[in-house]
Amino acid sequence: MEEVVEAFIEARELRRRYANWRFIQQLPPKLKAALIYYIETGDIYVASRIAGMSVAEFNELRIKARVPSVT
Repeated sequence: MEEVVEAFIEARELRRRYANWRFIQQLPPKLKAALIYYIETGDIYVASRIAGMSVAEFNELRIKARVPSVT
């Protein structure tokens, strides 16, 4: 179980480190909240719902924000 928790923490740290925070801070609140949720959890489905986008649309936003998809 510890390995799973460690992998989750490492993935979150990678998403935080490589994210373009300047870009994220300039987004409307809804999109900013969705990206931050994704960075913290890695849950693209829920993040896309927060943003009011399809998963594909949110994935494009994630790429623009330079947030890596860590699995």
